Order: sequence, then structure tokens, then C-alpha cells
Amino acid sequence: MKLSLSVRIVEAACKTRLNLPLEAIVEIAAGAGYDAICMRASAGGVQTPLDQLQQMRAIVEAAQLKVSMVTADFDVPLNNNQGPNSLRDIGPSLDVAEALGCDLIRICMKKPDDIPFAQAAADQAAERNIRLAHQCHTTSLFEEVEPLLTLLQQLNRPNFGIIYEPANLLLCGQAYDLVTLQKLQPYLMNVYVQNHRLNPDGPEGLETFCLGERRFHHLDPWETGGVDFGLVFAGLRGIDYNGYFTIHQAQGIETAEDATAFALQCAQYVNAQRSSAN
Repeated sequence: MKLSLSVRIVEAACKTRLNLPLEAIVEIAAGAGYDAICMRASAGGVQTPLDQLQQMRAIVEAAQLKVSMVTADFDVPLNNNQGPNSLRDIGPSLDVAEALGCDLIRICMKKPDDIPFAQAAADQAAERNIRLAHQCHTTSLFEEVEPLLTLLQQLNRPNFGIIYEPANLLLCGQAYDLVTLQKLQPYLMNVYVQNHRLNPDGPEGLETFCLGERRFHHLDPWETGGVDFGLVFAGLRGIDYNGYFTIHQAQGIETAEDATAFALQCAQYVNAQRSSAN
């Protein structure tokens, strides 16, 4: 299993800009022993000139890292009604992935009308050896395990898959253990992790299609009371997962010192979990 750090940890709340330059994040990830960076449009996307994207790739590769996945436009992570629009014109997102040397793009689907566009986008991506994946995510077609499996079968594209994300499955009242991972395994293309503790009076809230609003607290990955990472790691071991494991926490960090401390503590936590299984 390879460790990836999402630029989201230093992303502003608007999700359209970073609080630190990419160079700083890359240096932090390399220093903490990560294998890759997960890129979002807040760092570079369809709005970024091609030559700048190529410069970003050079920065990442000079640090002996890779780009694990690309979220190429702002609307996908915002998960708004415009999120699926990139499926109608996937070319610019493919250009971003190619410029960054990455073969995986995160996309968004909100309603059944998006299905034929997702199939066409996957076909276009396949011509360039690029994969598309959807995160297990609230207010999307990928909230609940059984419906998302049916949808993946309906999409029927070998280069279209799923990003396993246990915190969103938790919010939607779904199991995220070995049994779920065994079901997802044929389609599994990435793993995202963040940590939430459910609480009806919690300070944060997200709407879901399946359960209405869900209130929660943000937790650091190593804190208890939220996602049971014992189940997560046991499940990943159970399916012999060897892809990217991405720290996808929304931290809003504003200083290199804080980002370094957080990235290092996350890496130490993941490595300790991996070591305890051996």
C-alpha cells in the first residue's frame, strides 16, 4: 500500500485555493515519507495553463513523488449541481491528468441522467489510458453500497471505478468493513481517509439523500470515536490492497510548520497500523 497526501490539508474552506504553495506541500510530503500527492484544482486544474501544470509535474517528480489522482475542476469537490458537467466535456480533465503524469481522475455524478455521459467520458478516457473514479460521497449516486455496485455494473466500463472513503460511508449509515471492501474490490481504484464522529448536536453537517442531514465532529485520523480504522486496515489487508492510501482530511492548515506536523503524524499513524498487521 502506497501513502498519498492530498493538497486538501492546506486547502482554504472555499476549496478553490491553497494556503501554501505546492512546492511547500511537496517538500512536506517527501520529507514525511509519502509516495505521492493527490492533486486538486485548488493547486492546478482545467483553469491552469498547460505549461504551469507541466512545471508542477516537474516539482513533484523532482521530489521523487507521483501524482496519485487528479480532481481537475472546482465543482467536483464542491459536489454541487455543476459537479457532473466535466463528464459532458472530459477532454480538459484528461489534459490535466496527462500533463501531471497521472492516470486517475475523480469525477462527480448526481443523478441517473449523468450515466450516459459518464460512459462516454470513460470511453474517451480509455483512448488515453486514463481511468475515472467516483468517491463514496454524500448527495451523489455513490452514497450506499448496494446501489453504487448496481450503478458500476450498469456503467460497465473497466476504467471506471470507486474511491473507498469510510467516513462518507459512515455518514450514510453504511458498513465499511471487510465485507464491503470485498464487494468494492473489483472496482476499487483509490482509498481516501478522513475521520468524523457522528453526533446529532455536532458542529458540522452534511446532507445525504438516504438519511437527511447528518451532524458530526471532525477528528484527526488517529483519534478514536469516529471511523474505526481497525476495521479499515483489516479490510484493506483482507483484500490485499496495494494501491494508494490518501490522507484526505480537511484541515485548512495555514503554516508549513503545522502542515509538516500533521503530515508526519498521519504517516506515523498509518505506518504503525501497517506494522501492527505484520
